[in-house]
Amino acid sequence: QVQLVESGGGLVQAGGSLRLSCAASGRTFSGVYMAWFRQAPGKERKFVARIRWSSGSTAYVDSVKGRFTISKDNAKNTVFLQMNALKPEDTAVYYCAASQAAVVTAPGYNYWGQGTQVTVSS
Repeated sequence: QVQLVESGGGLVQAGGSLRLSCAASGRTFSGVYMAWFRQAPGKERKFVARIRWSSGSTAYVDSVKGRFTISKDNAKNTVFLQMNALKPEDTAVYYCAASQAAVVTAPGYNYWGQGTQVTVSS
């Protein structure tokens, strides 16, 4: 079993920054892909960014490239999402997830955190 706990969401003005954290526990992560998804009201949950625990290789959805950065701290079993130049359309509940496959769709992830709200005002 894997437990994921997100933190760091909040309210920020457009152009501002937030850093989300996802603390992971419960098993070893060497073969795992950690990802961030987001879900706006009435919309489906969508992929934002992914990092491979062992190599640190990353992937991003086009809409956040150059603004968001996913990273990890192996010693703390924590994944981060640094979000800069935030836009109102980034408003959503952000979820941390874990998978053993390099996929970008929600059904491919076995473990999920509870989510953290990010609201960007215009």
